[in-house]
Amino acid sequence: MAKVTLTAEPGTHELVITREFDSPRERVYAAYTEPEQIAKWWGSEEVTTIVDQMDARKGGTWRYLHRRAEGEDHAFSGVYHDVIAPERLVYTFEFEGMPGNVLLKTITLEELPDGRTRMIDHSVFQSVGARDGMLMYGVEDGANNSMDRLEAVLQS
Repeated sequence: MAKVTLTAEPGTHELVITREFDSPRERVYAAYTEPEQIAKWWGSEEVTTIVDQMDARKGGTWRYLHRRAEGEDHAFSGVYHDVIAPERLVYTFEFEGMPGNVLLKTITLEELPDGRTRMIDHSVFQSVGARDGMLMYGVEDGANNSMDRLEAVLQS
């Protein structure tokens, strides 16, 4: 399967993840904005993703839970700042286990020839340290896992 391209320039607050999908942009956009689809691919295979709330419109909020087999939950949430279907989503992202550590994500979906889509996930962190911490935590492996799962959902 295709892998993500991760760009993290030293000393910056930014992280950019890029991946191409063999699916039309509208289908990829739906996978990012429909709760039943999010639950199938968001996160790793070791957790069940539960969409607690999702209102994909400017000013709307989202909240997902990762539930482990032993019942432990980890929550992630944010607010949509811009939603332009099927091109772009801009929203905040916060792991509720580390309150106040908020980043701004912009998901851009570019239409490619032959019905393919390039997804660009641009994240801006509050500090270089927060960004570097995410890199040390293994964001590249996690992104590859989620994007492989997303590709499977898009092909089903």
